[in-house]
Amino acid sequence: MTAAIEPRPFEVTNRTVFAIAAPMTIAYISTPLLGIVDTAVIGQLDNPALIGAVAVGATLFSIIQAMFNFLRAGTTGLVAQAMGAGDETEIGASFVRALLVALVSGLLVIVFSRPLIDGGLELISPSETVGTATADYLEIRALSAPFSLANYVILGWFLGLGRAGTGLFLQVLLNGLNIVLSVVLVLGLEWGLAGVAWGTVGAEIAAAGVGLLLVARAAGSRPWPAWSVVFDARPFKRLAALNGDIMVRSLVLLFAFTYFTAQSAQFDDVTLAANAVLMHFFSIAGHFLDGFATAAEQLAGRAVGARWKPAFKRTVRLTLVFGSLMALTLSAFFWVFGPLMIDFMTVSQEVRDTARIYLIWAVLTPIAGVAAFQMDGIFIGATWSRDMRNMMLVSIVVYLGSWWLLKDALGMHGLWIALLIFLGARGLSLAIICPYRMRQVFG
Repeated sequence: MTAAIEPRPFEVTNRTVFAIAAPMTIAYISTPLLGIVDTAVIGQLDNPALIGAVAVGATLFSIIQAMFNFLRAGTTGLVAQAMGAGDETEIGASFVRALLVALVSGLLVIVFSRPLIDGGLELISPSETVGTATADYLEIRALSAPFSLANYVILGWFLGLGRAGTGLFLQVLLNGLNIVLSVVLVLGLEWGLAGVAWGTVGAEIAAAGVGLLLVARAAGSRPWPAWSVVFDARPFKRLAALNGDIMVRSLVLLFAFTYFTAQSAQFDDVTLAANAVLMHFFSIAGHFLDGFATAAEQLAGRAVGARWKPAFKRTVRLTLVFGSLMALTLSAFFWVFGPLMIDFMTVSQEVRDTARIYLIWAVLTPIAGVAAFQMDGIFIGATWSRDMRNMMLVSIVVYLGSWWLLKDALGMHGLWIALLIFLGARGLSLAIICPYRMRQVFG
C-alpha cells in the first residue's frame, strides 16, 4: 500500500466503537473469570502451594503464547487494513498464512515442551513444592498449543473484519467450556491440578473446531486465495517483520509480569499466592479495557487501509475517552469489593490477610494502564510495530530501574509501584509518538 491509494471514506461514531467494544468486553472478561475460577477451585483444597503452581504455570504458558501473540494481533491489523483497502483476496490470504504458522508453531511447542518447562521454572525459581506441581500442570497443558494458537488466528481474523459478535461467541465458548471442565474435573472427579490442565486442553480443541467451521462459512462468499498468493514473498516479508516486532514486544511484556511473579516468589509461598490473587484484579481490568483496544485495532487498521485520516483521529480520541472512563469505574469497583473478591478466591486466611495489605496497588492498575491498552490497539491496527517494540524496551528499563531504587526501602510495596510506573510509561511513550506517525501515513 502507498499514500497514492485513493481514500475510501467511512465514519467512526460512538455507536461504531461500542459495536465492537461491547461484545468484545464481554468476551474478554470471560478470560480472567476463568483464571479466578481456576484459582478458586484449587483454593478450596486449602494448599497455598497449589495456588502458586496455577499462577506460575499460567505465567509460563503465557510466555509461550506471547511468542506467538502476533497471530492474533497481526492478523487483526492486516485483515482490517485489507478490508479498508477493499482487497477481498488478501483478507483470505492473511488468514491462511497465519493459520499455517500457528499449526507448525504449536507442534514445535509440544515437541520441545520439556526443556521449555525446565527453563521457565529455572527463571522463576519457585519452591520445590510449587515447582513440581507446576511441571505436572504444564506437561498436560502444552498439548493444547496448536489449537490455542489456531484460536488466536481465528479470533484475529473475525476481529479484523469487525465481526465482534462472532468473536464474542468464540471466546465465551472457549472460556465457558474451560470453566465447566475445570469444575467437573477438579471438584467432581477429584483430578486435582491435572483437572485444570485437561480442562484447558479440551476447551481449546472444541473452540478451534467450531471456529474453523465458522471461518469456512464466512469465507464461502469471498474469493479464496490461490497458493501462489498465500506464499507471495512480499506479504510474507511484511508478515515476518510485523511478527518479529510484536513477538519482541509481547515477550518483554510477559517478562515484566514473569519478573513480578519471580520477585514475589523470593519472599515466600504466601506472598506469591497473595499476589497471584491480586493480579487477577489487573487481569479483569485488562480484559475490560481490551474491548476498547480491540475497537481501536479494527478501526485504526481500517482507516490506514482506507487512507482516511478523520476516521483514524476520531478512533484515537473516542477509544481513549471511553477507556479512561472504564478504568476509573473499575478502580472504584475494586476498592469497594476487593476484600470480598479476595475471600472468594482463597480460603487460606494467611493469603487473605497478605492480599489485603497490597490491595491498594491492584486497585490502581486500571488507571495506570489504560493508555497503554488503548495505544497498543491503535499501533497494532496501524501495524506500527517497530514503535511498539522500541517503546516497550524503554518501558522495561524504567520498570527494572524503579524496582532497583525502591526494593530496599519499600519491599513488596516497591515492586507494585514499579509495575504501575511501567504501565504508565508504556502508554505515555506511544501517545507521544502517535501524532508523528499519523502525519507520515496521512500527510
